[in-house]
Amino acid sequence: MQRFNVQGMTCGHCVKSVTDAIKEQDAAATVQVDLPTGEVLVESDLTAEQVISLIAEEGYQAQVA
Repeated sequence: MQRFNVQGMTCGHCVKSVTDAIKEQDAAATVQVDLPTGEVLVESDLTAEQVISLIAEEGYQAQVA
């Protein structure tokens, strides 16, 4: 399980964008988003760098927590 801090998410659409971006690259991924804290948990074969890049493509800043 990888843990990320993501800045800029404010609503359900943000959560869906981030989740969909990750699942597009790894359909088997599990993504859990805690919107109030900006914490995103990802269970995936993708590397942390890949996940951060996918989140960045959606317009959010992410870093490993």
